[in-house]
Amino acid sequence: MTAQQNVHIREYLRPKKRFPSVWCPGCGIGVVLGALLRAISSLGISKDHIALVSGIGCTGRMPVYADFGGLHTTHGRALAFATGLKLARPELKVITIMGDGDALAIGGNHFIHAARRNVDLAAIVVNNGIYGLTGGQYSPTTPFGAITETSTYGHVEQPFDIVKLAQAAGAPFVARGTVFHVVELVKLLGQALKKKGFSVVEVISNCHVHYGKLNQMGQASEMLRWQRDNTIGISQVKGDDDRGKIVRGVLVDRELPEYLEAYQALVARAQGKEGGRG
Repeated sequence: MTAQQNVHIREYLRPKKRFPSVWCPGCGIGVVLGALLRAISSLGISKDHIALVSGIGCTGRMPVYADFGGLHTTHGRALAFATGLKLARPELKVITIMGDGDALAIGGNHFIHAARRNVDLAAIVVNNGIYGLTGGQYSPTTPFGAITETSTYGHVEQPFDIVKLAQAAGAPFVARGTVFHVVELVKLLGQALKKKGFSVVEVISNCHVHYGKLNQMGQASEMLRWQRDNTIGISQVKGDDDRGKIVRGVLVDRELPEYLEAYQALVARAQGKEGGRG
């Protein structure tokens, strides 16, 4: 990235906010913010045409730093607020940024129905497998057997697979990246932003302060190396052989009727009928 492009990206940040950010040193959320800003810059989208919506949690702080129109909403409700915003202001590019607990625990019902409706939203789920802001409790994506503050002898629940859940719920675009593979992540976010309909990008991130410490995975650099060594690009998968690794890349890309367009067409048909129901 050129120096000129970096200057442009800084224009997307709120200049009066204190930096470094509130996130722990080495946290992957800052990487996600940088990747999102680069994706937006590459598409040439004006910041006045973007709305960034978040819930509660570490990831929920992102709209504080990005100089877009934004909503910092209640826990698990980012997609509900974003849906209303998109219906009221369809010309905006509405982006939701959520953590795994925010999106899939209390927000799980909103997640599956936003995908089912196919509202034109980009949903970014930063998955670090734990509730970081509230002290390290297990979340819906915590791996089986993992140690957390609320599973001190090992987690006994199976985790959600975010991309499979999104696909089954009807999302037309589903992708997965990591905060280690930054260049790839920028491209995935750009593709999600261009997609007409509900697009989901799971971003595997690290919480070394809680998850890494409790599970002896080391500091941020070691957890990033884990992402490098335990994921595989979809182009490297041969048939069903993923080598036992987590697959990165665009996993679903299909065309489906978008909710707002279908709704507006329905309104037009209804208004054109004489003697129809009010």
